[in-house]
Amino acid sequence: MVFSPSIFTIGVLGGGQLGKMLAMEAMRLDLNIKFLDPVIDAPVSGVCSQFVLGDFCKKADILSFAEGCKVLTIEREDILLEALEDLEIQGVNVYPQASILRIVVDKLRQKEYFLASGFDSAPFFPVNGKADIKILLESSLIQFPFVQKKRQGGFDGRGVKIVRSEEDLQDLLEGPCIVEAIAQIVTEISVIVCRDALGRQVVYEPVSMDFHPEGNMVEFLVCPADLPADFALQAKAIALSLSAKLEHVGLLAVEMFWNKDSSIWINEIALRPHNSGHHTLDDGSVSQFENHLRAVCGLPRGSTEASGPSIMINLLGSEGHTGLAQYIGMDEVMIDPHVHIHLYGKTHTKPHRKMGHVTITGTDLAAMKSKANWVKQTLRVISSETN
Repeated sequence: MVFSPSIFTIGVLGGGQLGKMLAMEAMRLDLNIKFLDPVIDAPVSGVCSQFVLGDFCKKADILSFAEGCKVLTIEREDILLEALEDLEIQGVNVYPQASILRIVVDKLRQKEYFLASGFDSAPFFPVNGKADIKILLESSLIQFPFVQKKRQGGFDGRGVKIVRSEEDLQDLLEGPCIVEAIAQIVTEISVIVCRDALGRQVVYEPVSMDFHPEGNMVEFLVCPADLPADFALQAKAIALSLSAKLEHVGLLAVEMFWNKDSSIWINEIALRPHNSGHHTLDDGSVSQFENHLRAVCGLPRGSTEASGPSIMINLLGSEGHTGLAQYIGMDEVMIDPHVHIHLYGKTHTKPHRKMGHVTITGTDLAAMKSKANWVKQTLRVISSETN
């Protein structure tokens, strides 16, 4: 094939840290890429020459931004889908496709899709308020503890609540939600698949995820996942099967529960670069960001084989610190050649905000876990003001 990067414009809706990492990988391939975001100092603005200030929830902004784009893709899912549908009618290649995004942006639709397609997930019920939940409890259809999730808009730990007792019913999430039984989890895992328009797939090794107890977002990620080889193969097979069923183009991240009864349940999915794949920037494979770009451009998918194990730590804003971000301990940890620091370019910090991530590479996983704990204690995000 003949590929001319200069005449192949990729538009990306969203300019956060995922957009920044997409932009940096696009630069290596000399891809012509531009980004739309409503925040003037969005992370991508510092690394991309074609940054457009605009709202990805406004049709006029999206349609204007998409002019001249051969491909339109996303780095977040809370966008105006009607605009994407209009662009598809006009002949723009929108990846992932708007019809698939309609499933993914609504957790109830996700769950119904899993059920109809034969994929196991936690038992669930749709609810619209406290009254619905009380009816489910009184009829013994659910019992404490259970999980309440907002159908739309929840990310980075927001929009999820564990309801443990009657007392917690006084502080429920508002609006349309689902409630789920709590899985008896051994570990939470994630598998990322990359698929192109011809249906060709590559899959990354499963990763184990440890979540922050308060922020409810990934704190540690270990690759390969800490689970038996046959279950790792099963998890990859589930992700590949779901990818083929959806017929998406680009990345699919499948979060799963490996349960005590040896079952594997799908928790939720995302159709964009995912936090559970950030380690691929440093582990010797073709990164999730480059593979996403390859897929949406019709280029061959790259190798997902890592050169060794890796551990990723999310660098979160410290408790009690809100304001201009400052980093302490960086001079200590960056001396180690196996510690790879990625800062997202966010000027302000607040508790639990994702400010960056750190990947630890090596050969001895036990030693790497010890080093990861040291990095977590040493490298911190603070502000000049405390609250």
